[in-house]
Amino acid sequence: MHDRAPAGSGCIDTILVTGARGQLGVELCRSLSLLGRVVAVARDTCDLASADQIVATMHSVKPRVVINAGGYTAVDAAETEVDAAHAINAVAPGLLATEAKALGSLMVHYSTDYVFDGSSETPYTEEDATLPLSVYGRSKLDGEMAVRDAGADYWVFRTSWLFGLQGGNFLKSIARAALTRPSLSVVADQVGAPTPAALLADVTSLAVRGYLNEASPMPAGVYNVAAQGETSWYGYARYIIEALDRSGVQLAVTPEAIRPIAAIEYGSAAARPANSRLDTSKLRAALGIELPDWREGVDRVIAQIVEGRRVLD
Repeated sequence: MHDRAPAGSGCIDTILVTGARGQLGVELCRSLSLLGRVVAVARDTCDLASADQIVATMHSVKPRVVINAGGYTAVDAAETEVDAAHAINAVAPGLLATEAKALGSLMVHYSTDYVFDGSSETPYTEEDATLPLSVYGRSKLDGEMAVRDAGADYWVFRTSWLFGLQGGNFLKSIARAALTRPSLSVVADQVGAPTPAALLADVTSLAVRGYLNEASPMPAGVYNVAAQGETSWYGYARYIIEALDRSGVQLAVTPEAIRPIAAIEYGSAAARPANSRLDTSKLRAALGIELPDWREGVDRVIAQIVEGRRVLD
């Protein structure tokens, strides 16, 4: 368990962040550090598969804000590890929210575009019907409902195609592969918006600040949070390769050597939605903000990768 508190603080609000070592958790600890005392817990101190550890952590920390950045994210493995996915993605959020209700705390939870089946021709709004295609998507939807039903003040932030310097993600996988493989095959019939973990963390921090200041807290509910614009996985991969090439990285592959394929050809164990686009107008109106294009976040992370090449080693 790790604490971070702003210097010179008087009465300090406590913010609990689970999954603190993941790609989102690290960015949350950075962004929230100006707002209060951040208590960062990871699997070794608060295993989300353990109800006892969750309850003990909540009773010990007594946070004013609970931010659940932890989760079971192995989408394909979830098809066979059903119980683990359900315990971490559905049961744990509900338990955290129940404890938050007892403490009078705010519960913040993260969900995914995978709660939709992807059949819509337009970006999904928060009110659109959900129909997960996979065990992972079902477990995330169950987590949303458990948080809602607990009765605490809550926000569920649905996002898509998250990436960052920490953890495993598509951007880092493509960047590593580009160093040694002369050709790549990438799915071209699924579209969405690559979203930086840093952006999601900063949006969360902005919303939490309003809640703590009690000035204009955002209403409880579900909100879509994603970068602006859209692309396919294929388009995303090409952009990554082109950005690395512009940065002077010596690559084994060229953008022209990336082959677009259909999702069925790729053969994943879990089905993914063909349309992962999320309408963010509700969030933008609630917070009075604009969201950057997805390319800006990709450029920023690639610049960080190039500067500290250890990420690719």
